[in-house]
Amino acid sequence: MSASDHPLLAALAPVADVLGGEIVQMKDMVEGDVPLQWEGETVAGFRVHPMHNALERLVASVELELGAKLSGLDRAQKQAAVRLLDEKGAFLLRKSIEDVADLLAVSRITIYNYLSTVRSED
Repeated sequence: MSASDHPLLAALAPVADVLGGEIVQMKDMVEGDVPLQWEGETVAGFRVHPMHNALERLVASVELELGAKLSGLDRAQKQAAVRLLDEKGAFLLRKSIEDVADLLAVSRITIYNYLSTVRSED
């Protein structure tokens, strides 16, 4: 069954993409997959991908949300990107400060300053 064959799967497909997971057919389910049930019947499974490439997926979701690559953002947009990445937990990942600084073409200190500002506003 494809995502377009069932309303639950069609609705969850974009969520799976953003979370870095995938919807798998029942016959392909393995231990650890989350059963997706509709009216008491399992119609498919949700598989979460390993953490590798997690930062890249988070960055891609922020770029999609902002409508531009991180490298093309102005200062205010860069601050917004840092806020979104922080809300998504990106800075809990090892070396993420350095990696995001490189993607934004700013220093690590700038990222720390942006984080300090957005966290003090909350």
